[in-house]
Amino acid sequence: MKRNLSVLLSLVVLASLMLAACGGGAATEAPATEAPATEAPAATEAPAATEAPAAYEGMMVESPDCDYGGEFKSIEAVDEFTVKVTLCVPDPAFPSKIAFTSFAIQPAEYLEATGGNGDLLEKPVGTGPYMVESWERGNQLVFKANPNYWGEFSGAETLVFKWGTESAQRLLELQSGTVDGIDNVGPDDFAVVEGDSNLALFNRPALNIMYIGFNNNPQVEGFDNTTNPLANEKVRQAIAMGIDRNRIVDNFYPAGSEVASHFTPCSIPNGCVGDEWYGFDAAAAKALLAEAGYPDGFETVLNYRDVVRGYLPDPNVVAQDLQAQLKENLNITLNIEVMESGAFLAAADAGQLQGLYMLGWGADYPDQTNFLGYHFGAGASKQFGDKFEDITSALDSGAQLASDAERAPFYEAANNAIRTHVPMIPVAHGGSALAFKASVEGAFASPLGNEEFSVMNNGTDTFVWMQNAEPISLYCADETDGESLRACEQVTQSLLAYETGGTAVEPALAESYDVNADLTEWTFHLRQGVMFHDGSSLDANDVVASLSVQWDAANPLHTGNTGAFSYWSGLFGSFLNAPPAQ
Repeated sequence: MKRNLSVLLSLVVLASLMLAACGGGAATEAPATEAPATEAPAATEAPAATEAPAAYEGMMVESPDCDYGGEFKSIEAVDEFTVKVTLCVPDPAFPSKIAFTSFAIQPAEYLEATGGNGDLLEKPVGTGPYMVESWERGNQLVFKANPNYWGEFSGAETLVFKWGTESAQRLLELQSGTVDGIDNVGPDDFAVVEGDSNLALFNRPALNIMYIGFNNNPQVEGFDNTTNPLANEKVRQAIAMGIDRNRIVDNFYPAGSEVASHFTPCSIPNGCVGDEWYGFDAAAAKALLAEAGYPDGFETVLNYRDVVRGYLPDPNVVAQDLQAQLKENLNITLNIEVMESGAFLAAADAGQLQGLYMLGWGADYPDQTNFLGYHFGAGASKQFGDKFEDITSALDSGAQLASDAERAPFYEAANNAIRTHVPMIPVAHGGSALAFKASVEGAFASPLGNEEFSVMNNGTDTFVWMQNAEPISLYCADETDGESLRACEQVTQSLLAYETGGTAVEPALAESYDVNADLTEWTFHLRQGVMFHDGSSLDANDVVASLSVQWDAANPLHTGNTGAFSYWSGLFGSFLNAPPAQ
């Protein structure tokens, strides 16, 4: 049974009062004793009975059964420093999932005090090496070192995040010395950085995908029930054949990039099983479009956000090239519409984009559940419109098996079904790089994009980092963009973590965990003595509260920034108590 936090706190207080009222009895007087030829000592009082500490009231949130469609069955605070998660199905990737930034822990009392949004969006209270000092929207985000950090720290006392959309601007800031490190060096600037003895280039592995998405729902706003051409599978297949993806990668991507043969990078197990993507064939594409009923093409929109990513180093020129290619090859007119980053992501997640759009993904952990499962699974977002049962069923089966060999047939089936239905077109796995001053100690590029600045030092009290865009919010349970996630990662922590500069999972707020034989019961043993930035101590109820506000749609704190909580549904399936589908 779900226990509301405010009720729980009231019960704890009431229990404490009752214990106090019913504590030790009245003090008793010790009997006087006589000693020969001396006066008896004065009577003394026995020490008052000490009050026993109140028993720990552990929270528990559970589903009555697993018919609701999600992966979680229950989350329980077994005792003050033990949390047990019970799943409905086996999940061999569970440690990698729960280590992700979205599942970071904040104090239960703080979550309730903020109502699940408000201050929570800009002032997270975490256990990480840095804490937020100030956020000047549009200018900079300033962090201060956490004096009570439980882990090792070798960073600067002050960490400053700045942002700039143009790669040339970011490089100029680095060359002039006003910043210490930058993200996503421009494709033409790799050689510039490598040729400057004052700078150092760090290549980031291409664990990402840039794709062209479609909304296949015939009722998308802007089209009536019968005229959204993208609801026609043959139209989507024709567009897939009518785009020269090699031309895009050759002209607009840096060294280390490659044309995507599948949605998932081939370096991830089972990423490239199944048939490769359609090759470029303009004549076949035009014939198929005519067969679908559009011999003269049609007009639609291309949405994107003007934010540089490792998977999309120059969105503006790629958009213009797509516009030119589809006009020339299929007589499809694309009207380019650039959207603000937060609005774009929210609209995509809600399935509200009308035509084509450019988006992408960087690995959170190296597993197919993070690529195919998150994007095309039963609990995935609505960005592509209607789901396809042959895709979702294969992904559900593959995700529950432990060995790569056992999973391979299911991911092969899923990849082939994605190729048939074309919910999107995989374009590129983009090479990217970071640059730092050569004098920075501890600098590195993370394959997951989660650089830790607590291990970097420039020899001064202040370290300045410049990324592509401003964070949307700092409540990363309800964010998906890399700029927000990287900022959150300096402040909040999850039960587990990814190793510095790698993808392996290691202990964080949980110093160890146990799992049963069928991978459905995960018991985490919390690190003791860990303090939040507000001075409160980490305990099991903080974990239950932080996770359950995401899982339970009926929880009054299930609000966040947009209320989408996309990572939860993408990785763990349906929400508990989800409202009926509209």
